[in-house]
Amino acid sequence: QVQLVESGGGSVQTGGSLRLSCAASAYTYRLAWFRQAPGKEREGVAGITSNHLTTYADFVKGRFTISRDNAKNTLYLQMNSLKPEDTAMYYCAAAPSSGLILGPVYEYDYWGLGTQVTVSS
Repeated sequence: QVQLVESGGGSVQTGGSLRLSCAASAYTYRLAWFRQAPGKEREGVAGITSNHLTTYADFVKGRFTISRDNAKNTLYLQMNSLKPEDTAMYYCAAAPSSGLILGPVYEYDYWGLGTQVTVSS
């Protein structure tokens, strides 16, 4: 069992930045950030493997950066140039097995409780 705890969410204005963190209780091969806005499905934002291969959803490319510190079992998401449409609950997810760098929701066995990001115009 892997426990995930997100932090770093908050409220910012358009164009602002936030850095999310996710502390994991154990090492896992794949980590990812997902988000879910009210009334919408959960969607993948960015994924990273243990050897730091990364991939991003098109809607965050060039603005968000995912990284991980394997020694600390911690995942990060640096979010720059935030837009109102980035407003959502952001979740950290972990998958012990190999697969797509950013896989579908069902591939991730462990989830955090989420951290809220609100971007105002």
